Amino acid sequence: MALIKYGGGIVQMSGSIAGNTHARNRYGNYVRARTKPVNPNTAFQQAVRSTMAEMSDRWSNTLTPAQRAAWNLYGDSVNMSNRLGEVIHLSGYNHYIRSNHVASRFGGTFIDAGPVLFELPAHDPAFAITISAAAQQVSVAYDSTMDWADENGAFLFIYGGKPQNGQRNFFAGPWRYMGGTGGVNGAPPASPQLFAPPFVCSEGQHLWCYARIFRADGRISTPFRDDVIVAA
Repeated sequence: MALIKYGGGIVQMSGSIAGNTHARNRYGNYVRARTKPVNPNTAFQQAVRSTMAEMSDRWSNTLTPAQRAAWNLYGDSVNMSNRLGEVIHLSGYNHYIRSNHVASRFGGTFIDAGPVLFELPAHDPAFAITISAAAQQVSVAYDSTMDWADENGAFLFIYGGKPQNGQRNFFAGPWRYMGGTGGVNGAPPASPQLFAPPFVCSEGQHLWCYARIFRADGRISTPFRDDVIVAA
């Protein structure tokens, strides 16, 4: 489904109509031929689908009406952005699935109580990456004084992109989970942390990574990212 903004004609479009996909990058709006993605049905995809089905059933049959109401209130109170940059509000169900998918990724328990703080976690302005082709390690720096780092059950989780030619200046995927670090009350994890890149990297390539902060009450930040040219 395409999102369309009207003005003196069509101001902006995002999504697919018939055989065309409309989108926007840093250079402006563009349209390309629509391609249908393949479904390799990997073991990881099957695990994610199983988790999604479990969470959907849990929302309907395990959560109490008061818990669902709390998630709905959170959804109504927190501003999100759609692909056109417009402010929208996700449903409580959307937020419940969004939060608990991440919690399950780190082996945590499901969070059934809706958040009572109606704001997303802030981005980390200190987030920065460096990578060595020889060591095949990504060094991830962050601000270890942020609240999540001193909170049990909170996480910083990182995704890495597929390396691109050095002259490329824009990247929108594919992304693959690279790793994460958990907060510890009284003993925040030291920065930087080292992770193996999700793809083999070579000197001179351009690599992008993005991170999100997950708080113990189920709130998740929007992505924040950094990019770097791979060192020797």
